[in-house]
Amino acid sequence: MDNLSEALEKLKLASTDSATDSVESCLDCLLKALANNNTEASVKIQEMGILPLLPTLLKPQSSCTPKVANIIAEVAKNEFMRSPCVEAGLIPPLIQLLNSTDQEVLLQTGRALGNICYDSHEGRSAVDLAGGAQIVAEHIKSLYQNTEPENEKLLTVFCGMLMNYSNDNDSLQAQLINMGVIPTLVKLLGIHSHNTALTEMCLIAFGNLAELESSKEQFASTNIAEELVRLFQKQTEHEKKEMIFEVLAPLAENDVIKLQLVEAGLVECLLEVVAQTVDGEREEDIAQLKTASDLMVLLLLGDESMQKLFEGGKGSVFQRVLSWIPSNNHQLQLAGALAIANFARNDGNCIHMVDTGIVQKLLELLDRHVNEGNVTVQHAALSALRNLAIPVVNKSKMLSAGVADVVLKFLQSEMPPVQFKLLGTLRMLIDTQAEAADQLGTNGKLVERLVEWCEAKDHAGVMGESNRLLSALIRHSKSKEVVRTVIQGGGVKHLVTMATSEHMIMQNEALVALGLIAALDLVAAEKDFVGANLVSVLHKLLSDERSAPEIKYNSMILICAVMGSEPLHKEVQSLAFIDVVSKLRAHENKTVSHQASLTEQRLTAQS
Repeated sequence: MDNLSEALEKLKLASTDSATDSVESCLDCLLKALANNNTEASVKIQEMGILPLLPTLLKPQSSCTPKVANIIAEVAKNEFMRSPCVEAGLIPPLIQLLNSTDQEVLLQTGRALGNICYDSHEGRSAVDLAGGAQIVAEHIKSLYQNTEPENEKLLTVFCGMLMNYSNDNDSLQAQLINMGVIPTLVKLLGIHSHNTALTEMCLIAFGNLAELESSKEQFASTNIAEELVRLFQKQTEHEKKEMIFEVLAPLAENDVIKLQLVEAGLVECLLEVVAQTVDGEREEDIAQLKTASDLMVLLLLGDESMQKLFEGGKGSVFQRVLSWIPSNNHQLQLAGALAIANFARNDGNCIHMVDTGIVQKLLELLDRHVNEGNVTVQHAALSALRNLAIPVVNKSKMLSAGVADVVLKFLQSEMPPVQFKLLGTLRMLIDTQAEAADQLGTNGKLVERLVEWCEAKDHAGVMGESNRLLSALIRHSKSKEVVRTVIQGGGVKHLVTMATSEHMIMQNEALVALGLIAALDLVAAEKDFVGANLVSVLHKLLSDERSAPEIKYNSMILICAVMGSEPLHKEVQSLAFIDVVSKLRAHENKTVSHQASLTEQRLTAQS
């Protein structure tokens, strides 16, 4: 340390008279001290006010310049030194040095700028202001085809500098994207894939940039998919595979890139990873299995990539994914069920899958998870069943296979995601299926649970789906027994509330169900209708100009239906419905205006 203090004092004197030889020996002493104890030496350099002397030593022609840049790079490894480096005015002369043709000067300058930018807002802003990123990007563009070791070293430093410059900063990442660095880096990766350090630097840069939505289009116009798959196939180490996965995951969110990855053979790589890790007990095996199977599911979210892998239900990938469902590994069961849910996104696929017995596999999987089950697997399997139940031809087949009975086993679940999917599956199954709606609608336990969930204010999705299923049971069964069960279970008030929903489709479903209740058992429902203020709700719906034509139409049908009840009839009279209805006779929708005339006659006749 004494030698260092002496060298620093000498450097102060020497820097003013530019005696190169004495400066060089001082710089060597500094580098030695930094190599020995970087933090301590950096503190000393800061205390003795050396940083502000360094800009004058950063002359393009001076033989000292690479050493000075190296010292700055070493000092800037310490977080506490980065702002002082900026304040000492080091950035502009360093950026000037980027125009040098000397390889060593460029290397040390790139290191210095990269380290100053690392996690430093001041460093990045200063480099941005001086236009440093643009010059570095141009260097990479002019150098990327050169595979000499010295050049690869320089490319690694420059890529690292851009990465530190833009990491976690959306606007600086967008700036790099606009400079066109992505196509250059993709080509660079292809040419230098043998160089581990440079490849890793590229991957980290891609990982940063791929998070930004605007990057996806640029990535899609390159052959990034082929390069990453080729690189992945070469890897044997877990860490290297993980690095590539981290780039693949954000890129695979883009549908165009999904298809490119499928065409480049990524799926085969993923299936291989699954096969190699499924029985592994090491943490890295479990992590790789999860990443690979999750990525597989993500690829199936794109319509084209999904259809390509389905191959009319004959695809080997589709068959392999099917074999995951009976597996004993929860992660594979989950991925298998999610994959089926993704394949089940059009009627053709759904019909084929139901005809080839997939429902049975899903039911067996659910049965394994009824007690102490894995919630994510339950949720995924129910999602798959819900999607499969959408085509009309599948509903009766799935009901015959016992889907409703297995789904009902999860009625006791306290997990909102499971409740939500359970409700959606039952609602899809009974659509247009009168017998099933009748059977479920007279199931007191189910109706009781639905009424309970209709009050789940913390979970809007569960609340909405419960209301919709309650309404669907009545609409599809058109059964007096079902209506009675709903009335006894306390469901009427929820249907009245549902009629005021902000979603028109839900309003309509509620009004049709309420109309059926009034038509099938007005006497039993009368008390609940009064208690829920049904008549004033209908008055609001008819008075509101924003109400859709079908809402107005069904509200008038319902008014006519409740006129048979004395207390409800009195409420209708007291609210002057005739005024509202007579205005609707001039409604532009013919069905509404016609119903308004009929309703007006009914109101007049019974007043």
